[in-house]
Amino acid sequence: MAIYKSITAFAPASVANVSCGFDIMGFAVAGIGDKVTVSLQAGTDNTRVILTGKYGHFTPVERHKNTAGVAVIAYLQAIGRSELNLEIILEKNMPLGSGMGSSASSSAAAVYAVNYLLGSPLSTSELIPFAMEGERIACGSAHADNVAPALLGGFTLIRSYSPLDIISIKCPDDLYAAIVHPHVELNTSDSRRVLKNEVSVTNAIIQSANTAGFMVALLQSDYNLMKRSMSDLLAEPQRIHLIPGFESIRKAAMETGAVGCGISGSGPSIFALCKGEAMAMQVADVICEGFTKIGLFNEAYVSQVNAPGTCIVDFIEN
Repeated sequence: MAIYKSITAFAPASVANVSCGFDIMGFAVAGIGDKVTVSLQAGTDNTRVILTGKYGHFTPVERHKNTAGVAVIAYLQAIGRSELNLEIILEKNMPLGSGMGSSASSSAAAVYAVNYLLGSPLSTSELIPFAMEGERIACGSAHADNVAPALLGGFTLIRSYSPLDIISIKCPDDLYAAIVHPHVELNTSDSRRVLKNEVSVTNAIIQSANTAGFMVALLQSDYNLMKRSMSDLLAEPQRIHLIPGFESIRKAAMETGAVGCGISGSGPSIFALCKGEAMAMQVADVICEGFTKIGLFNEAYVSQVNAPGTCIVDFIEN
């Protein structure tokens, strides 16, 4: 017998890739995310999705097309409880195609909530593959660089996808991120389509060196090394034309004092890593100004990189 009748979980936004870590790095962002309430219902196998929130009307309601629904279905199948009849209420507070892990937030909150509802038979890290199925339905690729930090919090490294091997990285306490979302929708699937299937050996070596350097920089709080390492040769060069004003905005952010600046996930959001909250706020203002000058409304978020992951925010006991 379940202890709870319903559980509400909150999962944060996230920044993926982090310049030099395409599909293998990401970190959680405080202050924005989705909520999912999962409730046990009478009957069997009639799970349904109800949409609320600012962006709920943009999200598919069919459970086999909705990221939260798909993640929950995958979870129930894995633990042998597919007969359960659940109601999933997705409070969609994040815009789709923002580059801030919108689909991952929904998936993470959903699997965390249903796992807690059923007595937490799996650990948080064991929920990641099911949240990845939500990503698969959203963009055609079951990547973990958004769902891992959304669930676990902080900064995560996906060392391997087969088998899945995810490592949490402790970042400097004064490492902050400025994230600015311009009001332009960029579908992840479209953004992935522009990428080349092959890279040169030279670029692979440089990218590997940057990734290794960035990891060392995080562990040693070496901001100079971090700055030198935040260069992407795989995805960013093919994507910058999809984001209006990107190059001039990045230049302004770096001149203001950002440690590094790049595309958040597949875009169009831009992120910048900064030493200290005050600098992150200054850089956020500069990025916002850059988008405003070219006529794009925008929203800014400033978050410590060591932000918390998915958590329970409400429950109803049986």
